[in-house]
Amino acid sequence: MSSLVSRRSFLTGLSLAAVSAVAACAQLPKQSLEVADVQTPPVPEQPPVTAPVEPAKPDYVSMYRAVEEDGYKLPAIPFARVNEKFLRQIVDDPTGEKPGTIVINTVDKFLYLVLKNGKAMRYGVGLGRQGYSWKGRAIVQWKRKWPTWTPPSAMISRDPKLEKWRQGMPPGVNNPLGSRALYIFQGGVDTLYRIHGSPDWNSIGKSASSGCVRMFNQDVMDLYDRVPSKTPLLVI
Repeated sequence: MSSLVSRRSFLTGLSLAAVSAVAACAQLPKQSLEVADVQTPPVPEQPPVTAPVEPAKPDYVSMYRAVEEDGYKLPAIPFARVNEKFLRQIVDDPTGEKPGTIVINTVDKFLYLVLKNGKAMRYGVGLGRQGYSWKGRAIVQWKRKWPTWTPPSAMISRDPKLEKWRQGMPPGVNNPLGSRALYIFQGGVDTLYRIHGSPDWNSIGKSASSGCVRMFNQDVMDLYDRVPSKTPLLVI
C-alpha cells in the first residue's frame, strides 16, 4: 500500500513539473517584455497648412453708391451688371509712366492714374468718335464740377433737337458731361478732348456714337479729387 502511494506521489510530482515547464515556455520572463532604450530622432515640426489668401475685393457698394452733392442726386451704379474689369481697382502699372500721369488706353478702354510703387488706379471708360480721334501727350489744363455742356454745330446739324442747347445745357444728372469734366490741352490749345462723367452707366467699356472719354460719374469724381490741373496725360 505504501509503495502504491509513493508511486502515485511520484507520478503527480512529474505531472506538476511538466505543467510548470509548459507554463514557463508560454510566459516570457518579465525583463524580456521591456523595450530596449533606443534613441528616436525628434520629428521636425511642420508649418501649418493654410489656404492661399486671396486679395480682398474693393468695396464696390461704397464706391458706386448714390451721391447727393450741390443739390444734384446721382443714382447708384448697378455694378453687378458691369463687367468687373471696368470697375475701379488698383492694379500693377502696365504703362511705365511717372506717378501722377493719366494714361488712356483706347484699345482696352481703360484709364490709368499711375501711382507709386509700381501700381495704378484703373478705371473703365467708354469712347465716342472723338475719343478715338486723338492720341499723344497733353495736359489736363483745367477741370470743372458740374460742367455746362455745349453741343458742337455738327452735332446740332445731325440732331436739330439739340438746337435749344446751342448756348449750353445747364449742369445736372442728365447732362452729357455728368458730374465732372477734365479739359485736355496740347501746346496751350484746346484739343476738344474731354474726360467726363456720363449719365449712361451702360456705355462704360463700349464704343459710343459721340463724345470723348466717358466714365461712371462716381469714378470721374474720384479721379477729379486725385489729380490737379496741369496733370500730364498720354493717350495711346
